[in-house]
Amino acid sequence: MNFTRWSARLPGTQRRAASRGTEGSVPAARGEYGPRSEHLGEDTAGAVDTAGVPALEDFTAREIVGRLPGLVALVYGPEHRIAYVNEAYAAAFGPRPAGATVADTCPEAEELGLLPLLDQVLRSGKPRTVKSRRTHDGGSYTVTCLPVESPHLADGGVLVHAADVTDHAEAAERLRASERRHRETAVTLQRSLLPQELEQPDDLRIAATYQPGGTDAAVGGDWYDVITLGAGRTALVIGDVMGRGVRAAAVMGQLRTAVRAYARLDLPPHEVLQLLDGLAAEIDASQIATCVYAVHDPNEGKLVYASAGHLPILVRDEDGTVRRAEDPTGPPLGTGGWLHTSGTIALPPGSTAVLYTDGLVERRREDIDEGVAALERALSGATGSPQVVCDRLLRSLGVTAEHDDDVAVLVLQHPARKGPDAELFHNAALELLGGVEAAPRARAFASGVLASWRFPVELRDLGVLATSELVANSLQHGTPPMRLRLRRTDRRLIIEVTDGDDHLPRRRRAETEDEAGRGISIIATIASSWGSRRTPGGGKAVWCEFALPD
Repeated sequence: MNFTRWSARLPGTQRRAASRGTEGSVPAARGEYGPRSEHLGEDTAGAVDTAGVPALEDFTAREIVGRLPGLVALVYGPEHRIAYVNEAYAAAFGPRPAGATVADTCPEAEELGLLPLLDQVLRSGKPRTVKSRRTHDGGSYTVTCLPVESPHLADGGVLVHAADVTDHAEAAERLRASERRHRETAVTLQRSLLPQELEQPDDLRIAATYQPGGTDAAVGGDWYDVITLGAGRTALVIGDVMGRGVRAAAVMGQLRTAVRAYARLDLPPHEVLQLLDGLAAEIDASQIATCVYAVHDPNEGKLVYASAGHLPILVRDEDGTVRRAEDPTGPPLGTGGWLHTSGTIALPPGSTAVLYTDGLVERRREDIDEGVAALERALSGATGSPQVVCDRLLRSLGVTAEHDDDVAVLVLQHPARKGPDAELFHNAALELLGGVEAAPRARAFASGVLASWRFPVELRDLGVLATSELVANSLQHGTPPMRLRLRRTDRRLIIEVTDGDDHLPRRRRAETEDEAGRGISIIATIASSWGSRRTPGGGKAVWCEFALPD
């Protein structure tokens, strides 16, 4: 067998270009590397004496291959019979009898998947390689199969060279395990920072879905929340921290906590985002986040929202028409220097609104507007409960467990109530005119309305007392226009008084000799909850709630 015909194909070797006298020969070492006088000039005092330097032809293939640290075997013929294995191969897998077939005597070939590879090399005459294949004893090998041509091998042969890469494979596995643990930590942190159970307002049905990216994608900072504000109003928020891993999840958690704190102030959406913008820059100036904050008021039948660089809210009407919330949209949180403003979009009974992050609609090599348009088409035909709508949207947009980005979706429905269900939801309002005489009219109005709603006597009396205190407080400290509003749901009674003064009341301790200052304390004592907020246009609303008996 001529070693020089296949030795140059071994991985790491290079065939040297030189003229050959006969096919299969290689130049002598002295001829290839010896200095030439014409290159050195006339002074040859420093010339190397090449006399006695051995040539490659002076060595046999068995001498060289037998001592290689790599595992080498030579097989021949279509049955892949063994012609030779070197010492390294025998040490790794045991000696192999010459003339035996690989299939019968080399179980490692089956484990490494070499049998089909040997067939391919014989048929094609081209080398084939498999990387980091594992054997039953835990070793890993990268194997290269090279075609061998020789007059002694009528049906051709294959040289098998295996490199032991066990250490590299184990290091790679440790790295993958570390990455998996890191990702699992980030996913656990991300999920723990999201709401474990969504608040369910009286007037809305809400569902949300969060799906982390596939195993090859690092966890991002997608988040959502539902916050009950009181007086039947609900805040809905969704956002996306532009980053990956634990850091993005941690920033997301801080922003979500801040939003809940700001929401308790019952500020307009654009003011909440303004506060959040400054906080985002303080948390981490290198992290940019987008966010939509919206407030639903059942008395208004609309969403009031503000957006910081986030994708538009979509609303599906009862007839299947999909509307897109347009401007205003400001830059992402953390950029600073921008005054956010609020917009509105109608949310009538029977409609469904969807808030989502870019992972749902963004695809590589596609404009994001195409993704939003695809979501609109999917939403137009999506019916059923909010959770069903969430699942349908994910399927329609092709989001799977191996999706390359995080996805958060928040779906809310304003149900169109009919029949007995509708009897549990009522509204009544009275304009407070005429100064101090408005107080007895308000008490009489509240008494009549609560009686018509068939509340128990005890609850009716508490409602009339709360109405009297709220109206008296407004008459004393507020300015026209003033209005009393009563609202009942299937779970609570809400009493609210609005006026034109934006000074918010606060609860204080009244001294024994004080003749005033006890109204809010009485409200706080008898009601389940109470609160106040500024209204658009420069007024305020003061409200309280009573939980209905089961």
